[in-house]
Amino acid sequence: MGKEKNSCPLFPSEKNDKMIKVFKNHFIQEEPMTQFNGSKLRELRNEKQLSIAKLSTISDVSTGLISQIERDLVVPSALILFRLAQALETGMYAFFEDTPPEDTPIIRKGSHSLLTAQENGCIHKILCPDNPGRMLDFVELTLKKGCSYDYRPSFAQGGTCGYVTQGTLQVIVEGRVYTLQEGDSITLDSTLPHQCKNTSDTDSVSVWVMTPKYF
Repeated sequence: MGKEKNSCPLFPSEKNDKMIKVFKNHFIQEEPMTQFNGSKLRELRNEKQLSIAKLSTISDVSTGLISQIERDLVVPSALILFRLAQALETGMYAFFEDTPPEDTPIIRKGSHSLLTAQENGCIHKILCPDNPGRMLDFVELTLKKGCSYDYRPSFAQGGTCGYVTQGTLQVIVEGRVYTLQEGDSITLDSTLPHQCKNTSDTDSVSVWVMTPKYF
């Protein structure tokens, strides 16, 4: 039996939830999420005029789980909150009692959110604040040796620009392979799926700007 593909999809299946952790997030800390308020999910869903079934389809979260979350019967994982926030076009802070973060253009050193899949050695450091109305994503991607990450296409027209700051990075778009070295950059159509892959023996680090926002 062949080895499982070493990739990190944006929306992993539930069986892969244990691989996903959110560190130093502005809105969800590593402590128990005691301030979570399920009724806020219902309010946001109603504001968007979405049924539970429709939200389930968009977010890839089951209708039963959404219903339980709205009634405060369960506290969802960070991954589930991430999916729901994306579907509702809001930040994860919107589900909590706490006041939303200050609308500031600055994230101080050591305070950036990290989305990681540790088994695959794939780390996204979010470099832009999760302010309301944000139109783009600014991230640093670190790939360990042999790791790859598959980016889904955007439904809206936009662009993706990457710049390699360390090591070597392969970018695969529609079967075409682009090999980038430190100091190289690339610009892609955001409606095209693409894969970033590290085939070298050292870490690959690159910085990306994506519009519309991806995370």
